[in-house]
Amino acid sequence: MGLSSELQQAVELLGFESPTPIQEKTIPFLLETNTDMVALAQTGTGKTAAFGLPIIQQIDTSKNHTQALILSPTRELAMQIASDLTNFSKFSHKINIAVVYGGADIRKQIDQLDRGVSIVVGTPGRTLDLIKRKKLKVNEIKWLVLDEADEMLSMGFKDDLDAILETSPKEKQTMLFSATMPKEIVSIANKYMTNPHEISVGKKNTGAENVEHHYYLIHAKDRYIALKRVADINPNIYGIIFCRTRAETKDVADKLMQDGYNADALHGDLSQAQRDHVMARFRGKHLQMLVATDVAARGLDVNDLTHVINYNLPDDPEIYIHRSGRTGRAGKKGISVTLIHLREKGKLRQVEKKVNKTFLQKAVPSGNEICEKQLFSLIDKMEKTEVNEAEIGQFMPVIYKKLSWLEREDLIKRFVSLEFNRFFKYYENAPDINVDESRQSGRDYEPQERGKRVKKERNNRFDRSAPSDRSDRFDRSDRGGRKRGGYEFSRFFFTLGKKNGINKRKIIDLVNEHLPNKSAEIGSIEVMKNFSFFEVDKRYEKQILKAFSNATYKGLKMGIDIAKGK
Repeated sequence: MGLSSELQQAVELLGFESPTPIQEKTIPFLLETNTDMVALAQTGTGKTAAFGLPIIQQIDTSKNHTQALILSPTRELAMQIASDLTNFSKFSHKINIAVVYGGADIRKQIDQLDRGVSIVVGTPGRTLDLIKRKKLKVNEIKWLVLDEADEMLSMGFKDDLDAILETSPKEKQTMLFSATMPKEIVSIANKYMTNPHEISVGKKNTGAENVEHHYYLIHAKDRYIALKRVADINPNIYGIIFCRTRAETKDVADKLMQDGYNADALHGDLSQAQRDHVMARFRGKHLQMLVATDVAARGLDVNDLTHVINYNLPDDPEIYIHRSGRTGRAGKKGISVTLIHLREKGKLRQVEKKVNKTFLQKAVPSGNEICEKQLFSLIDKMEKTEVNEAEIGQFMPVIYKKLSWLEREDLIKRFVSLEFNRFFKYYENAPDINVDESRQSGRDYEPQERGKRVKKERNNRFDRSAPSDRSDRFDRSDRGGRKRGGYEFSRFFFTLGKKNGINKRKIIDLVNEHLPNKSAEIGSIEVMKNFSFFEVDKRYEKQILKAFSNATYKGLKMGIDIAKGK
């Protein structure tokens, strides 16, 4: 592919044997031309090597200034990219790499930049901060990489990206990598890139090829039971369970741990040290299941995941694409599982269309099926267990003598019963929780997952009594409250909308951000052009009003009030 002997030596040491499709298309192109490039590729397809190897090979080691800037959405991903680049450049002399991100001591990062670095990997916020301080000089960079650009935009970094791109020289080579191609990505390409060459290893905005998509149709009240059965029918599961809110993440993880599963949670309430500890355990496979929100899981780079489980179907199909793309990497197969109830069937079809794949409906396994699968998994493990004669040899004569009265068949039965009596008892009378669609009316719902109805609101951000075409079944009182599923919600009018960069995910992030010590249940969210409506557990009504009263978003004051009227 035209790589230097130093780089070939490094990748061979890392165990690379043949290039992935994105590497096969990208590396020769970047070595032969300085044309801008847009690459459409899922997470985990080898993008870092695709842009990293050509950049390292072309770095001018006689110069002491920064020649390449690589931007990523999160601290974890930035650190992973920097680590990979360091490994690639192991035999390439005088190539220094720095990683910069928020939440760390900026003075140490400045000291490293002052000593001279060839490549800087950073998150947009900290990178822009260092540029403004004139500590990171990007006026002479030859390469600019935007990795997981769609994620950076969804996290609200558009203004930071615009400022960085405007500061950088026009004659650089810009590379944009993205799993999906929303209109904002196309806008950046049109504004800051010159006739970019497009490379694709998949269809636009579609799911990864190596991932199977399964769904289980259940009642909302049986969601956790279904989750446990999916985990139990897959004894060697190694996956991420995605929940919608921090409260749900904590609840599901706590239940799993109480029920004896190797699981833990990843959410916004964790400190960085706690987050690092959980991730170290998960990467080391001391945890089989990680329960996380989409926000907390951003930037995670974990290989060999067997499953991604959607405890809730996300509102945005592109979020589903990102979730499912975390499994089925590097040529391996993966399964994306979704637990849905009847009212979500329509939303599931929208996701199918976006992913461009048909989802396979699976029956929630019965207790007998699970016991059989678990039992034979245990027998397989026993067959493959290595016997350490030196360690146990001294104990065997006594053990043989003690068990000599048992026949071979009785011994095996007792061994199986010892391991499985509790398991068999748990599933002894386990009910069938599959939903028979022919007998359902479609009224199955829960607070955080209601069917959304399109509203025709007056396009006036100050008209808080704008009429709606909802039926009387959804009428509210003058205080905007409504009861469903055991929760009473307050409905808020919010003075920012789509034109301000607000979407459903951003509103969830803002609520979680401004209630850092709370776990408020979030109801329906409706985002209009100039304003929005959202619901939060009525118990937190005063806290929400107070928290948002003096808050700003991208320099704009966030006006909020109780939505009055029907």
